[in-house]
Amino acid sequence: MRTLNANEIQCRVQTIKDTGCSLLLYKDARCDMKILDEEYGLTGWKKEYTVVNGNLFCTVSIWDEAKKQWISKQDVGTESYTEKEKGQASDSFKRACFNFGIGRELYSSPFIWIKLNANEVNQKNGKYYLKSNVKFYVYHIETKDGEITQIGIKDQDNKIRFKWGKKV
Repeated sequence: MRTLNANEIQCRVQTIKDTGCSLLLYKDARCDMKILDEEYGLTGWKKEYTVVNGNLFCTVSIWDEAKKQWISKQDVGTESYTEKEKGQASDSFKRACFNFGIGRELYSSPFIWIKLNANEVNQKNGKYYLKSNVKFYVYHIETKDGEITQIGIKDQDNKIRFKWGKKV
């Protein structure tokens, strides 16, 4: 599988303090479907869901023309905070796609800490929150042998906020 392009990677705040926040990198299910369509065509892959001991599993299968058989990978999902069932289905699908290698390079992400300005943070009841207009996105990524070697992150104003690796 090809590695993810910068515009296919999303950033989510993991922790936040008054001075900064850490980010997690992730991909969404639409990205996985796009890559599967590119690699195998619209009819060259399929997904199926099953419930095992109350847990939702997704099986992703890819048609292997040389072997004349479906090759399958499966994984379980966890519920999301917003849409329980939809989140679990999406998560199990994304995890099954990781088993095929889609986005696996994200596991090699460096620790991403973004220094925040006072005007980017709100505080309520002792907890810190990003203001709603503050967004981060990956603008550059390089990989080698399935590992991230360079990464750059910008904010909503196109200002570079994080660089890691050589020649970013």
